[in-house]
Amino acid sequence: MTDTLPDRLSNDPRSPFYDAALLERGIGIRFNGVERTNVEEYCVSEGWVRVIAGKALDRRGQPMTMKVKGTVEPYLRGAE
Repeated sequence: MTDTLPDRLSNDPRSPFYDAALLERGIGIRFNGVERTNVEEYCVSEGWVRVIAGKALDRRGQPMTMKVKGTVEPYLRGAE
């Protein structure tokens, strides 16, 4: 398996951008230079991350998320 990360990745198994094998390896996200642990989805080329917005749930019981724009730097946790 290569060490290149995809442009877009999601934690949600229903998403077309979900990759279980890659998530098992451990992905870290630096957003605007700060390590973030609550990222649900990211897109490097568009420069945004989706983070959980409190304890609110949508009508399907999934956590509500909000999109935040900035500089996204994904990395493999074991590579450092």
